[in-house]
Amino acid sequence: MALRVTFVAAAGSSSALAERFEDVRPLDQAGWNEVRQVAHELLPLAAADLRYCSPAPRSRATGDGLGYAPLVQLALRDCDMGRWRGLTLGEAMAREPEAVDAWLADPRSTPHGGESLLDFIGRVGGWLDTRPVEDGCRVVAVAEPSVIRAALVYVLKAPPATYWNIDVRSLSAVGVAGLPGRWNLRLEGVCAQPTRA
Repeated sequence: MALRVTFVAAAGSSSALAERFEDVRPLDQAGWNEVRQVAHELLPLAAADLRYCSPAPRSRATGDGLGYAPLVQLALRDCDMGRWRGLTLGEAMAREPEAVDAWLADPRSTPHGGESLLDFIGRVGGWLDTRPVEDGCRVVAVAEPSVIRAALVYVLKAPPATYWNIDVRSLSAVGVAGLPGRWNLRLEGVCAQPTRA
């Protein structure tokens, strides 16, 4: 009995350098344009047996825009960044450079007062391990890139520092297959990347 889960990265609202921790901004016009450009490629995932999304506004809007009508899953929320919530990495670095360095170096650290990277990876992995297991069941989950990176680290049983070396682009899709605690990365078709207007 194997479960297939496809993660779809939420459409972006700004450049990567302007990304904010626990970003709650809605999908902007550029993001909606990206969704429209790739919808025909991602629409078949709407046939999944179960369709989920993170509670982030961009994830919900992306899922709805792709016709998934996803169910919000709190466990798929972004990492709790405590007092850095809403800041860019550059802004956090300008305010607390030593704390940011500690956070980047130690996956157990929580200098921001929120969730550690290790706990974040474990939470996302725990969600994955508790999906209903029916042979051939297909699941699609729209989430922020950070959530997908955490899921991939968990699936691959990679060191937590691997999180920083995974690049997840908006509206990209990656699949995993397996059973709780025994997952495999599943690379299928390649989704064309949208171009920004």
